[in-house]
Amino acid sequence: MLSPRHQALLVLNLLPGMGPVTWRNLREVFGDDPEAVFRASAQELKRAHRVGEAVAQAIQNWKQHVDLDRQLSLLQRHGASFLATDSPAYPALLREIHDPPIGLTQLGPYDHTRPAVALIGTRRPTLYGRSVARKMAAEFARRGWCVVSGLARGIDTEAHEGALEGGGPTVAVLGNGADLIYPPENAELYRRITASGAILSEFAFGRTADRQTFPMRNRVVAGMVRAVIVVESDVAGGSMITAKFAGDWGRLVCAVPGRVDQPASAGCHALIRDGATLVTSAQDVLDELNWNAPRQGTLGLGENVSPGAAAPPPPDLSPDEAAVFTRLSDGARLSPDQLSDALDLPSPNIMAGLLMLELKRLVAKGSDGRYERR
Repeated sequence: MLSPRHQALLVLNLLPGMGPVTWRNLREVFGDDPEAVFRASAQELKRAHRVGEAVAQAIQNWKQHVDLDRQLSLLQRHGASFLATDSPAYPALLREIHDPPIGLTQLGPYDHTRPAVALIGTRRPTLYGRSVARKMAAEFARRGWCVVSGLARGIDTEAHEGALEGGGPTVAVLGNGADLIYPPENAELYRRITASGAILSEFAFGRTADRQTFPMRNRVVAGMVRAVIVVESDVAGGSMITAKFAGDWGRLVCAVPGRVDQPASAGCHALIRDGATLVTSAQDVLDELNWNAPRQGTLGLGENVSPGAAAPPPPDLSPDEAAVFTRLSDGARLSPDQLSDALDLPSPNIMAGLLMLELKRLVAKGSDGRYERR
């Protein structure tokens, strides 16, 4: 059961027009006493900086906006916790930012005591990006770090999966209510995260995501970690917003390089150009942070994922298969028509070769119809 103080903070967290900045302004007048805010008159409330009539009326008529009994019931039904900023389990680094959430709803047992790193990126990654994200997350988990991401498709999903494979907890920060699973195909991943890690949200149960909630989510991701690592992102991706928050707050901003002709890596290259740390392994990040944990072997990208890898074709390939496999070296991602033009082979030969290479698990087809080496 929440204390009266934390019940007051829960209401403040859900009130329309109320947010971390307004709460900070109210604290300058009422001290760190949320219950005093609800006892105050409208005139007293408006003494706080930038608290106008609308906010004052929302506070005084809070029962019209927030069903406290229902919120408490939902917390109990979902086995969730409400972490106010003064809760011991509230992420310590998150308290230091300019506008930490008044409170967070958490599903899962994680206590936020491990050092944490954010691993984020595009929803449409290449196989290279997927592999790097999963391997790097697993290595962080093996080193005792918590991996934070956003449960989105693509890099976020690989980061959570890799952390779980590495035996560590992982935290998913949502841009919607903690009870909503999006994307729906991550329902099983959501359940595995709550078994050992945490689902976090500053939004009310049932709140769907919108253009406002995602930047708010991104600031939480950046605020609760020591470093933000962007694996793949275009120049206008949400990961770039998270990286900006991280830079503004003095967190280490890292980016994984990719192919110069891949839109999925354009954001990473822009970050590197603007001063982000180029990293290719978890150890690179730990070295930048001067983290003196014992080494357990470095995580190189490996010849199977590096853009520069050019391994010779296996000996059991037909001539057409070998030609296609070789043409897909150096991180190339090509459509069947592009392969046909490049190799001067008929389309049926290309399609047959690609089919056999897929069956042998040597290449994979992306969502855009192009192929690349596994």
